[in-house]
Amino acid sequence: SLVGFRKKVHHRAEPGGNGGGKRMQGQNGNDRVVLVPPGTVIRDSKNGAVLAEMFQHGHREMVIPGGRGGRGNASFKTSKNKAPQIAENGEEGIQYWIEMELKLVADVGIIGVPNAGKSTLLANVSNAKPKIADYPFTTIVPNLGVVERDFERMVFADIPGLLEGASEGIGLGFEFLRHVKRTRVLVHVLDCTSKDVLEEYDAIRNEIFLFDPEVGDKPELIALNKVDVSSEASERALELQHYFKTERGIGAHVISAAQGQGVEALVMAIKEVWQTLPSPDYAAEALAAAERRIA
Repeated sequence: SLVGFRKKVHHRAEPGGNGGGKRMQGQNGNDRVVLVPPGTVIRDSKNGAVLAEMFQHGHREMVIPGGRGGRGNASFKTSKNKAPQIAENGEEGIQYWIEMELKLVADVGIIGVPNAGKSTLLANVSNAKPKIADYPFTTIVPNLGVVERDFERMVFADIPGLLEGASEGIGLGFEFLRHVKRTRVLVHVLDCTSKDVLEEYDAIRNEIFLFDPEVGDKPELIALNKVDVSSEASERALELQHYFKTERGIGAHVISAAQGQGVEALVMAIKEVWQTLPSPDYAAEALAAAERRIA
């Protein structure tokens, strides 16, 4: 979390020491290391330029270089001037106002319209305790949960509900969509009590592609939720399951996140897809990010 930076705004490196006689150099100043969570993007507050992106634990980036040290009078000594009375002061350090944005790094992103049952699903498969209520936008910040199956750990992220127009910022769309970018597998939860469930699905998919086509190309599974509410919702879920499999070639699972029906089969299917993906190369991502900043 970046909450701690609200209370502590200024971070200053220690200054170096002065030089001494007999050509003694001054002590170098100590680096000021600021710890941030993986997924943090650091920007110049003036122009929004990206200064660094942190991808994994142990990743280090130099955001602000220290001032160059000065030169003593010995550096100006010549054959004619054995004892020069001039010296060069060290440079002052750089001051920056920066902005930090945290993009969650998770294996699985749970997406869908508001009140589709995303938080209920996360609570069912993990020990996470997200806020759950029967009204839209119960979740306004992403929730994380760790899911362990067969000694394999996956991090699930419950992304707050998306609306049509999210790619243009409607309903805090930018705030929510940016978290989807760092996930590897998408689980699209659909509310089968809605008669417009297919239109809602297509609208969210369209917003994701408009935001970033690479996000839209991530592997996706569909969870047809709330089949326990009514027989109509259950019948609609079975029809949609057949439709997605035959017409769109997407794996769809009929579930009840509240009662746990079909949830285990969904998790195992997610695990199978997740295991087929190559391990993320954070070093390559950091290098690509550095090249983009230079360009």
